[in-house]
Amino acid sequence: MKGAQKIALKFNNPNNEPVFIKIGISAVDIEGAKKNLKGEIGNQTFEQVKKTAQDFWEEQLEKIVIEDSNLDNKTNFYSSMYHVSIAPNLYQDVDGRYRGMDLKIHESKDFDYYTVFSMWDTYRAAHPLYTIIEQEKTNDFVNTFLAKYDEGGIMPIWDLAGNYTGCMIGYHAVPIIVDAYLKGIKNYDIEKAFKAMKHSATRDKLGLDSYKNFGFIPVEKESESVSKTLEYAYDDWTIAQMAKSLGKDEDYKTYSERAQYYKNVFDPESQFMRGRFRNTWFAPFDPYEVNFNYTEANSWQYSFYVPQDVTGFMNLLGGKQQLENQLDKLFVAENKTSGRHQLDITGLIGQYAHGNEPSHHMAYLYNFVNKPYKTQEKIRQILTELYTNTPDGISGNEDCGQMSAWYIFSSLGFYPVTPGANQYIIGAPLFKKATINLESGKSFTVQANNISSENKYIKSVLLNGTNYENSFINHTDIMKGGSLVFEMTNEPTSWGTKDEFIPSTEIKEHLIVAAPFIAKGDIAFKGSTEVSLQNVDKEASIYYTLGDDFQQYKQPFTISDKATLKVYAEKGNSKSTIITTDFFKIDPNLKIELQSEFANQYNAGGDNALIDGIVGAEDFRTGTWQGYFDTDVVAIVDLGKVKDIKEIEVGFLKDQRSWIFLPTSVQYSISINGKKFDPIFTPKLKKINESNKVEIEKVKAKVLKKARYIKVVANKLGQLPEWHLGYKHNGRSWLFVDEIQIKQ
Repeated sequence: MKGAQKIALKFNNPNNEPVFIKIGISAVDIEGAKKNLKGEIGNQTFEQVKKTAQDFWEEQLEKIVIEDSNLDNKTNFYSSMYHVSIAPNLYQDVDGRYRGMDLKIHESKDFDYYTVFSMWDTYRAAHPLYTIIEQEKTNDFVNTFLAKYDEGGIMPIWDLAGNYTGCMIGYHAVPIIVDAYLKGIKNYDIEKAFKAMKHSATRDKLGLDSYKNFGFIPVEKESESVSKTLEYAYDDWTIAQMAKSLGKDEDYKTYSERAQYYKNVFDPESQFMRGRFRNTWFAPFDPYEVNFNYTEANSWQYSFYVPQDVTGFMNLLGGKQQLENQLDKLFVAENKTSGRHQLDITGLIGQYAHGNEPSHHMAYLYNFVNKPYKTQEKIRQILTELYTNTPDGISGNEDCGQMSAWYIFSSLGFYPVTPGANQYIIGAPLFKKATINLESGKSFTVQANNISSENKYIKSVLLNGTNYENSFINHTDIMKGGSLVFEMTNEPTSWGTKDEFIPSTEIKEHLIVAAPFIAKGDIAFKGSTEVSLQNVDKEASIYYTLGDDFQQYKQPFTISDKATLKVYAEKGNSKSTIITTDFFKIDPNLKIELQSEFANQYNAGGDNALIDGIVGAEDFRTGTWQGYFDTDVVAIVDLGKVKDIKEIEVGFLKDQRSWIFLPTSVQYSISINGKKFDPIFTPKLKKINESNKVEIEKVKAKVLKKARYIKVVANKLGQLPEWHLGYKHNGRSWLFVDEIQIKQ
């Protein structure tokens, strides 16, 4: 069918009697819709269909039975159970036909085909929950991934209505498969699954080319570089775990090494995960700032994301005490962000943002530092303050069940911090009794004696009648059925605090050495710049060269001319990637005065960015453009003395989908003394029209006059045009500029 299809119906219904309409839908064809209507509804009355739905939901919700007197909490729980059960969606007709990723018609015979996989969200808790209460469907999900791999050439990342969305980061179909496989859910082609997983990890898109080559994604190569580096590293760890299980030693080594690439974005001085910009740290740095280095978050909200190697992360920080200190600071930090406004950052407790997924595991990290009582405090606070029995009772976007899956797990008393590790970190239960009815016919019961609003701390635990001190529980303990009984009290206890009882994730084999970084030194400089090198591992040796021969770094050195610096680190038999950085020398007589204020998140290197000789590329998020929000750009370049000027050229970026518009006008003027400026050029610019094309506009002016000062004024658009999506939000435009080039 071409174009939009509509139907308008008018009923002659003088007595206002009920009107019943039966509808069949299909993503395949009209015949499929007819078959679905007949097969799913047929001759049933409304009451019969209603009863079928009620019976289905009763059976679905009874997969976990809650016994408690708090009606609000029970309502929250069963609302959550409903939410986690409405996605993913079945995407095939009653005869098994479906429209695949290639838009061709396929037929599923051995599994059900699904869509709506919001996996950046749901791999964290929703899919681990499915491995407990939806094992059969989990097999279908994995088979669906593999079918989509056949049809579309890649496993889905964020799949909607049977299609790729190009949304979100990582390749989180991978940990979903691995988590299922390691839990014994294996009704699919395992070798094909492993091949598809490796395919997801070895492409050259979305920063993976840089990630593979450098061991991290540089800011200037790809947007959201820190988040992508961290999430790729976790995904790679899960590949390593499956490779180990399958006896694939080389793959185990490769992906164990890649799983440690998080070390390359950890700044030991600030103790945060930061973007590496031309092998320096992106600066100025503000951990509260929401910018293009992170995905729907800031550095606070991504700097604890190393679930695959919490021990290694602790070592980078300086030990358990330092991790505990950082967590304490997280929860008491000012609950405001700077930089870009991000609607997804909600449910703030300090800088912990429960309304968005990167924070979801953080409260459970206290168990890893022998302080489970702090986990118990925070979990109770989140469960009771950030989930309420109201229409807007969730502190953030549901995200296809992830917010609710967090609630379900946490209210039961445990949570999957590291899917693929086959263990759940114990928090503290919310209900007096909860029974998980497993597909095997067995049940697992969680009971909390003496629980109340005050009694939120664990005094002791029994697993199947035996004293249990571990502050984590294994997946197999749940799936074989039994009971977990908590004795609760009103003050912190020593339960689960000894080293032998705390959880641990640690990469012990195939350890890497991180690549060194430039700790001090200007990439674009005047005169000379002193360069200092550092490595996150103080025991590693650093080597560098400005020519052909590497030498060991002992002390800072000076660069006085344009140069190319190469560095690497070595420790034992491990050697990092060689990182290359070009240094640019700015004419020492050249100065720039910015009379407009740029946005820090788009500073392109600072005050000299417009005269540093480094030109911006088409992706504004790679840090090479200087961005100005809802303001004109006014800049004066001082050549140092009067010179013959031949041409002036300034580059502007157009990316209207991202609210970046070309200036409405540009004026160039020159001066001998810096006081009286004579206009020399007002170019005719392209008319602003509706377009999603990304372009770089070079505005040139022939001068052929003497001058010392060149003034550039670029006028903003201001309010977005009516045809733009941002218009209804009173959106204002950005100006992105780079570079002011003056030819003499």
